[in-house]
Amino acid sequence: MRNYPMNNETDPYEICFGLDRQTDEQSLNHFIRRFASPAVLQTLIPRMTDAEITETLDFLSKILGAHFKENEYHTLFLDRKG
Repeated sequence: MRNYPMNNETDPYEICFGLDRQTDEQSLNHFIRRFASPAVLQTLIPRMTDAEITETLDFLSKILGAHFKENEYHTLFLDRKG
């Protein structure tokens, strides 16, 4: 598994997709970190429609369900032991 820096110091202009898998993975990592920042979420979520909230939750739940085993979901996503 690849490790990516745990900060938001990446220049957003360095985020790009379509060059190669490694660049796509790094860019997606940085894009999601920026998307999940408190300032972005506090501004975005109140502006979303009920349908957009449901669609977002459904999409993210589908991705987690497709790629995490049950124990990974509990330990990595829910941050629970065992």
